[in-house]
Amino acid sequence: MNSSPAYSNGYHPQQQQHGMSQRDKVRRGTRARSREHRESFGSGGNFGGLRVSEHNKQQQQQQQQGAPCTDFDMAYFHSYAHVGIHEEMIKDRVRTETYRTAIMQHQSSIAGKVVVDVGCGTGILSIFCAQAGAKRVYAVDASDIAVQANEVVKANNLSETIIVLHGRVEDVDIDEEVDVIISEWMGYMLLYESMLGSVITARDRWLKPGGLILPSSATLYMAPITHSDRYSESIDFWRNVYGIDMSAMLPLAKQCAFEEPCVETIVGENVLTWPHVVKQVDCHTITLHELESVTTNYKFKSMMRAPLHGFAFWFDVEFSGPALAGTNNHAPSSLISNHPVDGQQRKKRANPNEALVLSTAPEDPPTHWQQTVLYFYDPIEVEQDQLIEGSVTLSQSKENRRFMNIHLEYASGGRSFVKESVMR
Repeated sequence: MNSSPAYSNGYHPQQQQHGMSQRDKVRRGTRARSREHRESFGSGGNFGGLRVSEHNKQQQQQQQQGAPCTDFDMAYFHSYAHVGIHEEMIKDRVRTETYRTAIMQHQSSIAGKVVVDVGCGTGILSIFCAQAGAKRVYAVDASDIAVQANEVVKANNLSETIIVLHGRVEDVDIDEEVDVIISEWMGYMLLYESMLGSVITARDRWLKPGGLILPSSATLYMAPITHSDRYSESIDFWRNVYGIDMSAMLPLAKQCAFEEPCVETIVGENVLTWPHVVKQVDCHTITLHELESVTTNYKFKSMMRAPLHGFAFWFDVEFSGPALAGTNNHAPSSLISNHPVDGQQRKKRANPNEALVLSTAPEDPPTHWQQTVLYFYDPIEVEQDQLIEGSVTLSQSKENRRFMNIHLEYASGGRSFVKESVMR
């Protein structure tokens, strides 16, 4: 692909200060605040009688050795103490009930065992594990929501089983190996927020060889979409406003609506092709280095004649037992990043009969993750069977690793384009 495209159909670096609608920013910010606040909070704060307070001196010593907490981290952690964030996640029945089902399906691996809940939030997954018979559960959360989690644990008479640790996974002290790690770490586009890094840290610090990680694997997908109603609602509206020609607003409207990724719900009818696997993650083997940047080349063949408005991303996670998942905690992970056109690509999941799956695909029941869409400023008309090809790179922002830089190259019908944006 031509790295200096003949056409520009996307992001312009000098316009980076504008982005998605305020509604989408609030929605995304809610999810972002909720999850990392849980697992990456810095030292300090009111421990509210948590049992971890007995180990404050040890934690302070470890915090001096661990990765520093930046101002970005602290702001992010602080936002996770808001109850609305946790309410949104718990009310997502697809998410919460799938986790509860996974815990009960793996009860034989949890009963009588030691569990770490990375980013416990209100403690609901820790309580599910206690109900499944766990011997001991370390509920780790970096945000002040840990104080409320400890009260929830006490109110349910589980203080002898669940130990709430208020601090970062990198900093808290657990004086034993664990049999199970559970975490709801997934962000928009799977990797946004970089919480998976804390699961990796917990795995490398405490998990026994052959231990269970829930979820055990994850897959990020992408596909080209058509969404004329969305484009018309946001852009074409300005062509005639109460009989007034406001088409001069179009460039600004496109920039404000589509410069940054949009978190919204699409349906299967919006998707033009089978999806492409951007990245496959084995939670037993993935390394921190692999999360810094992900690149994939793709090639699609449109199933219909339609305007191409952009690309949608979604993910699923699987809850496999140790027999199905990798067991070498330090072996390189296997990635699926390049696939031929159409039928040879993975559709949605590799082995739907082997493991419980939590999916955020457009054709599945909606979740609070929805889908993430990269819209073009101007649609491209494609014919049936026309090729759409290019590459996408997702990388952690050097300014703030919680943000995601997206570099998208795409070509179709003899024209090539580049779109760059930041998910913040």
